[in-house]
Amino acid sequence: MANMPARVKYRKQQRGRIRGKATRGNTVAYGDFGLQTMEGGWLSARQIEAGRMAATHFLHREGRVIIRVFPQKSVTAKPLEQRMGKGKAEVDRWVAVVKPGTVLYEIGDVEEDVAREAFSRVAHKMPFRCRLVKRRPRL
Repeated sequence: MANMPARVKYRKQQRGRIRGKATRGNTVAYGDFGLQTMEGGWLSARQIEAGRMAATHFLHREGRVIIRVFPQKSVTAKPLEQRMGKGKAEVDRWVAVVKPGTVLYEIGDVEEDVAREAFSRVAHKMPFRCRLVKRRPRL
């Protein structure tokens, strides 16, 4: 089952545009390793779920998989063979707005080579380039 907000104040949103790099959510906070994006874009709820399934399937219930993004932007789409006009269409899917540098997933309690292989499988599901990042030591 794909993620979506329980309730929203307004059903339909404007597209907006993605500018700049991520200033929040760009470091590993909960796990030991993270999957960081190198490009910006929209990440659909189905893509987030596909990445989660790929990671948990590879880990065989070892370690923890933490999802750091949530699809809270609604995207509308008109049905096929629909004439122009008649107002804005209904909500078709939910997406997460991702800036370059955002950490999408984190994995904890596993070795680095296991995390690297798991994130390699997750990165194949993502619509943009990603890289593995490690937790920085606290001073």
